[in-house]
Amino acid sequence: MAEAETTGRDRYFDLLRVLAIIRVSVFHMFPFAVLELAFPSMGVMFALGGSLMANSLMRQGAGRVLYGRVRRLLPALWVLGAVVVPAMFLVGWEQRPPLWHLVAWIVPFADPPASTFGDQAAEVLWYLVTYLWLVALSPVLLWLYRRARLVTILAPMVALAAMPLVPVAAVQEVGTDVLTFAACWMLGFAHRDGTLRRIPGLLIAILGAACVTGGLAWSWAHPDAGGIKYLPVAYAVYNAGFVLVLLRWRPRMEWLIKRTGLDSWVSLINARAVTIYLWNNVAIALCYPIGDALEVWRFGRFFEVGYVTIALALLVNAVLIFGWVEDLAARRRLRFLPWPSRPVREQAPPAGAGTVYRASAMAGR
Repeated sequence: MAEAETTGRDRYFDLLRVLAIIRVSVFHMFPFAVLELAFPSMGVMFALGGSLMANSLMRQGAGRVLYGRVRRLLPALWVLGAVVVPAMFLVGWEQRPPLWHLVAWIVPFADPPASTFGDQAAEVLWYLVTYLWLVALSPVLLWLYRRARLVTILAPMVALAAMPLVPVAAVQEVGTDVLTFAACWMLGFAHRDGTLRRIPGLLIAILGAACVTGGLAWSWAHPDAGGIKYLPVAYAVYNAGFVLVLLRWRPRMEWLIKRTGLDSWVSLINARAVTIYLWNNVAIALCYPIGDALEVWRFGRFFEVGYVTIALALLVNAVLIFGWVEDLAARRRLRFLPWPSRPVREQAPPAGAGTVYRASAMAGR
């Protein structure tokens, strides 16, 4: 997420990431299924991550790329853990796991353990777990993708059907998340090497619509599942449909760059995307007891405005207090508020296979 002020950026990627972060935060506050269906944020973020990962692997050695990703992502998690883990012990941790399980708060190879008190903070960490596994697997996935593109993209969806047979619950949970979004991740590869650009836009639109329709039909055929996100194969297909269209589309972004105020907000949110993602659920969880103490119910039918305002204020404070960790992890100049001081220049779009251009990811380059 670095270098918004001094180097070219893919502003379309930046805008997609901002929309994804906002949609996630709104969904955590108002968990209406229509929000998730209208814009599947997680599939989009994994697709962006896959494209940027392929970009880095084309230019650098795998070891250096993996280290860079981990270095940029984990410090923000450690700060969250430094606050949440002691709080869980102080409040009281019922059915506390063995202490060595806390290593997942340092290197999240599995979902970090949490008490009831800390569950809201830990609930969002599955994304980091899945992201890190996909990063670690990317050198192999990219090697396979280059040899059998379509097979490599479709294989995770097929493998999802077998995940319920895995006897270890933790492996099944992590494996399901990884396989659900692996296709989106590798569609990012297809975007990066120009494969998607070589497919006619009309065909991409038809394939995308077919995937979205198929995922929804699968969900409607299984109403007892509780929603499409509880049907991994359907959810994977649904996300892939959106990603196909969004990554194939390449809109011109001059309209955003000309609106310097809006463009600056896009840069700011990108520069603090990890912090916003990690702390938004904490802010939402705390807004209710604080709102009750402040008697926001006095607003009558507009009482929810009070809770939303408190949640937003808490999130802004979290960004101001902890956001500098993202600068430290990226080895940038530490900034209390990373408001861009000069216009952002947009990079040219990829022209075809093998084209590489610089952009930032949610968790770094």
